[in-house]
Amino acid sequence: MHVRLSRLLVFPVVAVGIAALAACGSVQKSDGSATHTDDFGTPVGTQKVRDGGELVMGLSSEPDRLDPTTSSSFYTRYVMNSICEKLYDNDSSGNLVPQLATALPTVSEDGLTATIPVRTGVKFADGTAFDAAAVQTSLQRHLSLKTSQRTSEMGPIASIDASGPSTVVIHLQKPFTPLTAALADRAGMIMSPTALAAEGDNFGDNPVCVGPFKFTKRVPQTSIEVERDPLYYDAQHVHLNKITYRIMVDANIRAANLRSGDIQVADYISPQDAGTLKDDSKLRLLRSRSLGFMGVYVNLGNVDGAGKPVKPIDTPLAKDARVREALSLSIDRRTLVDTVFDKWYESTCSPIVPQTTYATAAVDDCPAYDPAKSKQLLAEAGVQTPYPIKLAVQTSQDRLRYAQALQNSAAAGGFQIEIVPTEYSTLLDMQKRGNYEAMLLGWSGRIDPDGNIARFVTTGSSGNYSGYTSPAVDDLLGQAARTADTAKRANLYEQIVKQLQKDNPYLYTYRERYLTAHSTGVTGVEMYPDGVVRVAKAAFLGDKG
Repeated sequence: MHVRLSRLLVFPVVAVGIAALAACGSVQKSDGSATHTDDFGTPVGTQKVRDGGELVMGLSSEPDRLDPTTSSSFYTRYVMNSICEKLYDNDSSGNLVPQLATALPTVSEDGLTATIPVRTGVKFADGTAFDAAAVQTSLQRHLSLKTSQRTSEMGPIASIDASGPSTVVIHLQKPFTPLTAALADRAGMIMSPTALAAEGDNFGDNPVCVGPFKFTKRVPQTSIEVERDPLYYDAQHVHLNKITYRIMVDANIRAANLRSGDIQVADYISPQDAGTLKDDSKLRLLRSRSLGFMGVYVNLGNVDGAGKPVKPIDTPLAKDARVREALSLSIDRRTLVDTVFDKWYESTCSPIVPQTTYATAAVDDCPAYDPAKSKQLLAEAGVQTPYPIKLAVQTSQDRLRYAQALQNSAAAGGFQIEIVPTEYSTLLDMQKRGNYEAMLLGWSGRIDPDGNIARFVTTGSSGNYSGYTSPAVDDLLGQAARTADTAKRANLYEQIVKQLQKDNPYLYTYRERYLTAHSTGVTGVEMYPDGVVRVAKAAFLGDKG
């Protein structure tokens, strides 16, 4: 079987272009190393399964609040995928497909109006009717709530109208090509207007949406529970009675619980365990290339919080691009990723996904590891060596292992990195508040390149955690978002990447390969290159009834 991540999806203004990402067989790369075989999982389809049962999924970190508007945690997406559907989704081939919408948007010739037809006869988990007005309420909240993390993702929206019960009309200030892709993630999640009115800013404590399951309970640092929603419009394809997401930070403990049967799915498998689990006949290892990336944020001016006006930070690292370039040159990307992750992951220096429509030779070309030049740049910048940097790192074995290898690599280039182990939820808070110097943290990735770049580097964006500002990059991103011409967009993103590699507000280091495992007694677990493990339509194997 040959799997393609996506083909160019063309309709007026709103378009997504992702070319073939990976084939299902092993691929020999130009450097001689082999990629790994993809396995996205198998839908239930016509398999014999039994209705009912509780599925337990081990989560490698605690999700933040279950609020689609304000959340920024990768792990929150796992839970929300079961309880909060979106206007659009992407399928296993990476194509954008309707979910709560009934068709892709129709866009006016001038690109300023997008009309979205939505489902009728659907109810939220609290019994509230789903209609265009409810969609309008959620989209407006995503767009304008003060604490929203979705605003920059949604583009230059002027207004949102409900035209009757089944039609939503989005008016744009400027054409915005990535709109549909944005509405295929949290910006497209629709919340019950009744629950929003009752809960307000506390919606995430008791989220209510349209989904196969509905939220029932959360025990902080321990578990999140959801149960089958009988009001769900496609309830006939929901088999489980309950899903429990159990927080299990330690990768070894997750793997042990998977082998023992105490959990049926583990969201993240360490490359250290992947080979062994792959050979276990009682388990199935799902694996996929990633749309995302991992790297190092450098705080350039995020003093009062992301999205607030930037202020100068009086350190050479923040003020002098030569120091950041030196840091980039002191990271031996290929060696680090091969040694720490047993060649399961890939090195990178760009937000553009390799082997896709927008990947050019220039954006795939990483600077060579050059500690001598790094020391030369530090000397030119007039800083004493070793130059000290505090690097906040998530408290997972793999991330800490990588940080320690990075520490050793950068030492040869004249840097003294102090690793500060930090809980994931605290990292997210530090990221937003700006109370960090440097931080190792990644992004799970989106199907359109705008979703992997714009929110992090656009001046004033709520996701601009580095406090980076560049009128040139802002302009190029605007041009790329306004055109549906794939070749023109690729050229513009190439220019953006070149500028980012000069300024280095974020040092791209590697791309994870998503590794998820589940018991062979369960089927219907799927994982796509967007990184979301889909368990809502899973089931235990066996006779029906």
